[in-house]
Amino acid sequence: MIANALKQYKSVDLQATVQTASPHKLISMLLAGALEAYAKGKGAAERKDFEARANHLNKAMEIVLGLKSCLDMDQGGEVSENLDRLYDYILMNTLTASRNNDAELIQELIGLLLEVKEGWDEMPLEFRQ
Repeated sequence: MIANALKQYKSVDLQATVQTASPHKLISMLLAGALEAYAKGKGAAERKDFEARANHLNKAMEIVLGLKSCLDMDQGGEVSENLDRLYDYILMNTLTASRNNDAELIQELIGLLLEVKEGWDEMPLEFRQ
């Protein structure tokens, strides 16, 4: 009963955060969510827990697809084009990593997303909307 209440509290807290967050903060949250899902997927791959691996990597892919859909190709120019290609690479290799139960490839994808998140988090305040 306590665990269920805690889960419900976290859900309400997350919803409140999302409703009040800036677009910049929302993208940061999506990147963090993708990284968490990939990390869990990697752990499941290492344990050979195929069902958990598939579930976590599917969640990660959904988040990356969401990030891809947020790209503003008109105003983002070369940065948006590069991120679009990077997200395509990540999505294709997520499928490969899942199919081959390849924890090393998952780690590579984590590294790529970490670079994106670090760059995003270091964006100067005047460019955050």
